[in-house]
Amino acid sequence: MKHFSWKTLRPAGIYLDHNASTPLKLRVADVMRKFIDTEYGNPSSGHWAAIEAKSALETARIQVAQFLACSPSEIIFTSGGTEANNLALKGAWFSPTRKGNHIITSAVEHDAIRSPLRFLQKLGAKVTVLPVDSNGRVTPETVIRAIRPETMLISIMHANNETGTVQPIEEISSIAIDHNILFHTDAAQSAGKIPTCISELGVDMLSLAAHKMYGPKGVGALFVRRGVRLAPHNHGAGHESGRRAGTESAMLTAGFGAACALAKVKSYEPVRQLRDYFWAQLTQNFGDMVQRNGSDEHCVPNTLHVSFVNHVGAEILDQLENVAAATGSACHAGCIDMSPVLIAMRTPVHIGMGAIRFSLGHQNTQLEIDTIVARLKTILS
Repeated sequence: MKHFSWKTLRPAGIYLDHNASTPLKLRVADVMRKFIDTEYGNPSSGHWAAIEAKSALETARIQVAQFLACSPSEIIFTSGGTEANNLALKGAWFSPTRKGNHIITSAVEHDAIRSPLRFLQKLGAKVTVLPVDSNGRVTPETVIRAIRPETMLISIMHANNETGTVQPIEEISSIAIDHNILFHTDAAQSAGKIPTCISELGVDMLSLAAHKMYGPKGVGALFVRRGVRLAPHNHGAGHESGRRAGTESAMLTAGFGAACALAKVKSYEPVRQLRDYFWAQLTQNFGDMVQRNGSDEHCVPNTLHVSFVNHVGAEILDQLENVAAATGSACHAGCIDMSPVLIAMRTPVHIGMGAIRFSLGHQNTQLEIDTIVARLKTILS
């Protein structure tokens, strides 16, 4: 693995929005390039032009499986994390082995979970949305209380995309196993940052998105434990062993596989240290004006979600020129709404409206953090 490069193209500004998307690693781009230049075959074709594409597809499947410590046959390639989530939820609902019509989820899930569940509710699904504590965590006790005889599926994200809060997936999976309920987790924000070993998490299904872990956009994967039967929501020529129709992209899957191989050998500890340095500088310079949202103890190492009390995060971010970050708030006709995640955490409005999510990556530096803090001092003075 030592020959893998961990370099990316340097952006013009300061990029602190890695939870939205990560830059493509140069090593990943190198792996993909030949499928742009010369290798154009369809992996499903039966002639010479398909050999390289088919080989790249299966190599990538092995690399993703090794990253999760599962079998390659348990990996289904998709167009991204959103499709993986849709396949998990809708596939379980339409499965010929489905028992019951009740689904449990949390109040802090991504739209890629909430929207498919709203669709399934129109078809008769009964959905229980679990509350979270002030740190944004679901408690195993609330999961147990929500279970009914007709509960067929639990879907709780591994790490929240806004606050970075990590859920007690191992404990919830034990509950799901005890009650013979399928358990799915959206790991798009945790993969590559914290361990996602299937045997440790204990889940039946797990979603990944390549562009959240320095791979290309447009490709993801769903882990489906052997023996779990899902109904495909794409119908066509029976690709992915009949589980997801649609011609696979050798280029994108090869890049995804390379990103997974890189993630296995790259530590996020330097990113964690830089994130903690950033928080220390904010508290040192702004005191009680700045508060941290989410869990300090249970958080992915790159995410710093803070609120500037009695300020509006979007307005602060507008003045941080050439800094890419996010607020989580929504703007409608000049009105700013607080993030639904912070609302679920019962964050007071005067704190929640000042929220900004800084999500760091491997290429960020202490100089960039010092630059942002200095600009914030000017803006908030």
